[in-house]
Amino acid sequence: MPPATPELISPRSPRVAAARRLAKRNFRGKERLFLAEGPQAVREAAGHRAGDAATLVELFATLEAAERYADIVGQARDAGARVHLASEQVIADISTTVTPQGLVGVCRFLDTPFEEVLAARPRLVALLANVRDPGNAGTVLRCADAAGAEAVVLTDASVDVYNPKAVRASVGSLFHLPVAVGVPVEQAVEGLRAAGVRVLAADGAGDRDLDDELDKGTMGGPTAWVFGNEAWGLPEETRALTDAVVRVPIHGKAESLNLATAAAVCLYASARAQRAAGGCRSVTGN
Repeated sequence: MPPATPELISPRSPRVAAARRLAKRNFRGKERLFLAEGPQAVREAAGHRAGDAATLVELFATLEAAERYADIVGQARDAGARVHLASEQVIADISTTVTPQGLVGVCRFLDTPFEEVLAARPRLVALLANVRDPGNAGTVLRCADAAGAEAVVLTDASVDVYNPKAVRASVGSLFHLPVAVGVPVEQAVEGLRAAGVRVLAADGAGDRDLDDELDKGTMGGPTAWVFGNEAWGLPEETRALTDAVVRVPIHGKAESLNLATAAAVCLYASARAQRAAGGCRSVTGN
């Protein structure tokens, strides 16, 4: 496959330096660009558009990766992205992983305004309040995508969803569903409730049991789950904003569940209850 541009040998190349800076949040915010690493994320980015604009704007690939993933490179070119063949040293310099897979994409921000999330009348939403670990944020996003949620909302106190670790942990799900960022938790809860969505806090100390709620048939309506900080959960003032505080029952001897596991249980419980209440539905709720 002939290169689209000369091979980028030196890590001092201006294009490489510009991409490398995107590992830092302040540069991502300034440029409204982020990195997507590996074939899965790059494939999803190459196929994604926000309105008339392609999400993937630039791709760095080793010669070996360009040959192995020729379909992805071709898709990137078709999307209008600038494709650079790069040395392994260059890819390692840009990448934030220990063992890079030879493909690193530069992507436009793709977050959705919170007002658009509400206007779509979502039936299942994950709201991350003060979640600080990027791996957890990305994994919850992946769980929400798998459960058929219509949106993920991150509060202004949560981690940057474009953190490279969060992007990797989402395994492409970042490109699948609307994500709203920087929303104050009070505004998020108030807006969701006004849109007809029941807001539930997931907390191990909740006074309601998830199994009991399912048995009572209360879980079939539009629902947003609020997930809190990994270490200390949800503060009382946030729990007080919600319609109910629900715990995932621990039937064995485990002390607790981690954030991503609890999120998966809660989101799938709602998804199953909603299908039972209204029949099988698509991700868009049609």
